[in-house]
Amino acid sequence: MYIEYKGDDGIAGSARIGRVTFSKSGKSIHYNGKTFETKKGTGFKSNYFDVETGEDYWISGCRKDGRDALYSTDAEIDDDVREEYWTEIRKMPENKHISKMKVMSKY
Repeated sequence: MYIEYKGDDGIAGSARIGRVTFSKSGKSIHYNGKTFETKKGTGFKSNYFDVETGEDYWISGCRKDGRDALYSTDAEIDDDVREEYWTEIRKMPENKHISKMKVMSKY
């Protein structure tokens, strides 16, 4: 999944590509020791929030074209998903060594 912290301005922030787990209800996402709950369509430029801190995030499935961000930003790819990301999602196995990249805007 693409996980972007929306930062202090609520527009763009740091991002990661990593493996998440979902709660049984599907309303919560767990990643890297954090729990995120859906904003049920009420967020501005965000769709989840960290239940502990209240910070806003944009979390979505990874796109084949790599345009996951609403606004361009940098993203790190977790080691445990890097090869799968480049070979299965992006269809670019020659890039499987790349762990940091510029994520382009979807607009």
